[in-house]
Amino acid sequence: MALETATYISQLTATNPTASDPVSQGDDHLRLIKSVLQSQFTTLGAAAVTTTAAELNLLDGKTAVGDASGPGSSTDNAIARFDGTGGKTLQNSTVTISDDPPVITIGDGTAEDVAIKFDGNAKDFHIALDDSEDKLIIGEGSTVGTNEILSITDDAVTIGDGAAVDTYLNFDGNAVDYRVGIDDGTDKLEIGAGVAHGTTAAISIDSAADMTLGGYINFQDEQAIRPDFKDYAETVNVLGDLGGGTDTIDLTLGNVVTATVSTSTQTFTFTNPSASGKSCSFTLILTNGGSQTVNWPGSVDWAGGSAPTLTTSGVDVLTFFTVDGGTIWYGFPAGLEMG
Repeated sequence: MALETATYISQLTATNPTASDPVSQGDDHLRLIKSVLQSQFTTLGAAAVTTTAAELNLLDGKTAVGDASGPGSSTDNAIARFDGTGGKTLQNSTVTISDDPPVITIGDGTAEDVAIKFDGNAKDFHIALDDSEDKLIIGEGSTVGTNEILSITDDAVTIGDGAAVDTYLNFDGNAVDYRVGIDDGTDKLEIGAGVAHGTTAAISIDSAADMTLGGYINFQDEQAIRPDFKDYAETVNVLGDLGGGTDTIDLTLGNVVTATVSTSTQTFTFTNPSASGKSCSFTLILTNGGSQTVNWPGSVDWAGGSAPTLTTSGVDVLTFFTVDGGTIWYGFPAGLEMG
């Protein structure tokens, strides 16, 4: 029988050579087999192929580059993951990525916790849906429901999990840090500078809703409506022994002023009253005001039309107020020769 013509294995005739074919054709058959093998496997090169039959069988039915062995069905848009450590078998997952709109979904709606774990060197953290509590939590460790740092429900954000520790929000500034949180040692809510509770607290609120200020409140000439003052004090602007000349009573330094007149003629000026339309007043406690000539601002309108006669050696108390930003100061003695 004549030698068949073939380029690929499938074109070889399995029954050739027949028993009646001359032995002299045997070399032709051998050369044909070599040619077919080289034509069929063009990229093997000069290297041994060590793939087993089982490994080759994994490719059974695969018709395109990139095909892998996976389950019989899968969730649409699911992220595939390896099944086992062999690196060759894929399995379905409940993590999906949709493209219209682009959304990453973790979980499939079943009654179970869903979490992202951050596996650190010294500490682990997690972001999770605690299915039993129906809340989103950020916590320490890898166990959902323990060591909660922050939790969110449909109507509340909670910081902490009731443990006996300080909890706070830290605002990390360039030059100064600030905090809002609970000082567990005193059971108070604090707002303050820095990150250490119990230090530099601007505001602290106890369980009775009583508030303590660690500094002053600057109202910037705005209203404090219906305050109920109790056990309060006013700042005293101490001018001291003036020694003559001109001295300014600056209302931003206090609304009670003390001064002593001595040596020579003394002139006063008033600055920084409240804006027009607001009442502004101060009290001057003047010692030895009659020992020298005292000149008052021309804007002072004295009761009776003239300045009072001051005490040469003793204390006089004078009150001044304005409602037009200092255009007119109404002045009158609250008490002369007080001692």
